[in-house]
Amino acid sequence: MASTGPYHNETIAIATMHAKERAIAKPFRQRLGAVITVPSRIDTDTFGTFTGEVSRQGSMLDAARAKAQAAIEATGLPFGIGSEGSFGPHPSLPFVAAGRELLLFSDRRHGFEIHETMVTHRTNYQSRECRPGDDLRDFLAGVGFPSHAVAVAPAGVTGSRELAKGISSAAELAKAIQHASGMSRGGLALVVADMRAHVNPTRMAAIRALSVRLADRLATRCPGCGVPGFGATSIIGGLPCAWCGEPTQLAALELKRCSRCGFEQQIKMERSPQTADPGQCEHCNP
Repeated sequence: MASTGPYHNETIAIATMHAKERAIAKPFRQRLGAVITVPSRIDTDTFGTFTGEVSRQGSMLDAARAKAQAAIEATGLPFGIGSEGSFGPHPSLPFVAAGRELLLFSDRRHGFEIHETMVTHRTNYQSRECRPGDDLRDFLAGVGFPSHAVAVAPAGVTGSRELAKGISSAAELAKAIQHASGMSRGGLALVVADMRAHVNPTRMAAIRALSVRLADRLATRCPGCGVPGFGATSIIGGLPCAWCGEPTQLAALELKRCSRCGFEQQIKMERSPQTADPGQCEHCNP
C-alpha cells in the first residue's frame, strides 16, 4: 500500500449501483492508499441505461462527470469518480465488437478533473433474436452464460418496459423469452448480454485495468505545479519508416499534460519495433 502521496488516507466517492467499487477499490488502495466509498442515495440509471429505458444525455464524458459530481454532492467529500461504458463495433477491426470504458476523477480540493479511456475487444457484447424453444447454446456460450447474465426484451420494441435483466439460469431465460416473444408483433424475443458491471465479469475486469491506469496517473505529480494527475492525454505521430526514414502517422510520442496548470512534456513512446512497417508509409506505399 502507498504510504505517501496526494491521496494517502483520503476517502474517494464513486456513484455506482452496479458494484464498480469492486474493481476500483483495490488499485486505489494499493497505489494511492485511498479508500473508496459508495453513497447509497444515487440512482445512476437516471444518467442512462444500456438497455434503452433511459437515454444518456450528452457524451460518455458528460455522463461520467455528472456521476462524479453526484457522488461528491451526496457525500460532501472533495473527490469523486464517475464511470461510463459503451459497446458496439470496434473502431478499427471489422466485424469485431468492442467495449469502451471511461473513468473520470474530479478533485475539488485542487480544482481539476482527469479521465482515462480504454477501447478493448475483450467484451461479450452480443445479441440474438429468437423464438421460444430455439437452440441458443452457441450464443449463450459466446456471452459466457450463466457466469455472465443476459437481458431479454420483445424484439423491435425500443426501451420496452417488458425488459428482464440479470438472467443467469436456464429456467429464468426460457420464461423471459416466452413472455417477451408474446409481447412482440413478430413473436420474437431479443436476448442480449447484460453489460452492467456487477453481472458481467468481463466488463468488471476492463474497469479494473482502467482503474489501475487512473490510480497510477493520480500518483504522479505535475513537474510544473506539483498537482497530482499528470499523465498522457494524447499521442503524436511521426514514427520513422524502416525503409526510408520518413515520418509516418503511427504514434511516436506521448503528450503528457497537467490539467491544472497546462504544463506539457513530450515523451518518446516505449514500443517495439522503433520503426514503422513500410506498408504504413505514405512515401514507400503511396
